Amino acid sequence: MLFNTHSEVQSFLKDKKKSVGLVPTMGALHKGHISLVEKAAQENEWIIVSIFVNPTQFNNPEDLANYPKNIAEDKIMLAPFKEKLILYVPKSKDLYPKNLISKEFCFAGLEKQIEGTFRPGHFNGVATVIESLFHKLLPNRAYFGEKDFQQLQIIKALTKQLGLNIKIIGCPIVREKDGLALSSRNKLLTLEERKAASVIFKTLKEIKSRQENWNINEMEAYFKKSIEREYHLRTEYFFIAKTNDLIPLKALDKGGCYRIFVAVFAGKTRLIDTLELEII
Repeated sequence: MLFNTHSEVQSFLKDKKKSVGLVPTMGALHKGHISLVEKAAQENEWIIVSIFVNPTQFNNPEDLANYPKNIAEDKIMLAPFKEKLILYVPKSKDLYPKNLISKEFCFAGLEKQIEGTFRPGHFNGVATVIESLFHKLLPNRAYFGEKDFQQLQIIKALTKQLGLNIKIIGCPIVREKDGLALSSRNKLLTLEERKAASVIFKTLKEIKSRQENWNINEMEAYFKKSIEREYHLRTEYFFIAKTNDLIPLKALDKGGCYRIFVAVFAGKTRLIDTLELEII
């Protein structure tokens, strides 16, 4: 079932059992999205998959214009879930009834680190549309991929701030056979860029294997050298942070849970990835 307004979704669910899982997407679905839908299908009687390319979370108008869109292919990928599926494809006015602008949020500094440094206002846009989706669709659970780990932490903080009884569930990164994290933006890569991009995860794994012997400066230097050996790739950032506050570190302590966060340009296409570190 496909609906274009939240009121239609609410009307459809009104007299039905309401164990509802929400998977917010911007379309151009891939196996990573489908892994979220599968998890939602296991845990809920109904699944809402929203498809909305949210303008307020884009810093670059060209990136917004070029973001891949193919609703026909998306429907095909979602066909196995049709018995439980509610496909919500709204116009902007359904989520932004007044103005297409983002609200201002504060998440104790989470929004200012890592991606926030390079994409000012990005998480205000994310939080604005997620808040609107949560209030209008009222799910019991919502599912997000860990590739966007900072976004996941911010959405958890948002849900707590709003006092919503929605369980936020993070799901593991799904990767191609060569390790590249699945992303809708991968469709924008040329064959040469796609081949080169496989080095991102290979380099992250190599760094993790040497985490007991290298300091952060050595890890960063190795990452940049390995990435920029490839003609088509350019490092935007390399950070290591604790998962609780996401503040980039200059040194690692024993104990605690850390993550590497990276952003790499493959040609004009921006790719992000993350990998967990545990310093025992």
